[in-house]
Amino acid sequence: MNVRRLISGTALAAATALGLGTLSACSSDSSAADGNSGKLDVVASFYPMQYLAEQIGGGHVSVTTLTEPGQEPHDLEISAKQTVDLQKADAVLYLKGLQPAVDKAVAQSEAKTKIDAATLTTLEKHSGAGHSHEGEDAHSDENASGLDPHVWLDPVRYAEIADGVSAAFQKADPANAAEYKKNAGALTAKLNSLNTSFEDGLKNTATKVFFTNHAAFGYLAERYGLTQEAITGVDPESEPSAARMKQLQQEAKADGVTTVFYETLVSDKTAKTLAEDANLRTDVLDPLEGITKKSRGTDYLTVMEANLKALRTALGAK
Repeated sequence: MNVRRLISGTALAAATALGLGTLSACSSDSSAADGNSGKLDVVASFYPMQYLAEQIGGGHVSVTTLTEPGQEPHDLEISAKQTVDLQKADAVLYLKGLQPAVDKAVAQSEAKTKIDAATLTTLEKHSGAGHSHEGEDAHSDENASGLDPHVWLDPVRYAEIADGVSAAFQKADPANAAEYKKNAGALTAKLNSLNTSFEDGLKNTATKVFFTNHAAFGYLAERYGLTQEAITGVDPESEPSAARMKQLQQEAKADGVTTVFYETLVSDKTAKTLAEDANLRTDVLDPLEGITKKSRGTDYLTVMEANLKALRTALGAK
């Protein structure tokens, strides 16, 4: 009898603790710093932000993401539940200018800490190669200032963002500041090493030009002295003109281009059409907007390594 009472008492205590934990995690004024929920509740807008939050936060954060794996982030619509999650979050980590629905929801959210990754590094206009040919309609998913949001594909800028996220976490949750700082240091070291691999791996190549489905790789191209030519511009869903397709065929011959890259989350139809017409190969260059079963790796670092390998092959690395 006593044993049974003991069990039910323990179960009740556990349930109560769980209930309290859940309540405190949900209340809008809770934060991990005051020890109620035990963890910093972070809402990340899409995979590259989620990866940073998880790597830097470690065991001290609970991370949810607004963009499901396999969902094209540019098209995201915010659900009612996600709006509620944003209200309750201790911190929101997003990249302004990439997902208009997220920008709007974050602006209306009462989350204590709002971290805009776009302010933690320098964004640029990439209206050069691959952008200007399609006119302004190709810029529909860039922010109003025409800045290219795809900064995470440059490991150096991504490391700068990591430092900024770490500083924001330290401020939001001072009790675990040392750990956030340490984790960010470890991540930055990995990103620096990735940058070195890209520098060394792409230093000596037969051509510097690569063709891609959508213009996500402007920062990467700029960092490593390459030229990105995008079929459609920045918006992955827009259709290229016949003139643009012809122009790319001519350019492929002139620049010794061997490969048209497409990506995992968007249709490869246009890339394959161009490849057939211009007698080129196709391969995957992943803009890392989400990790799925089709991804050539399980996280940011392994997929970026696969991207480097694909670029080396396509560009004829020596």
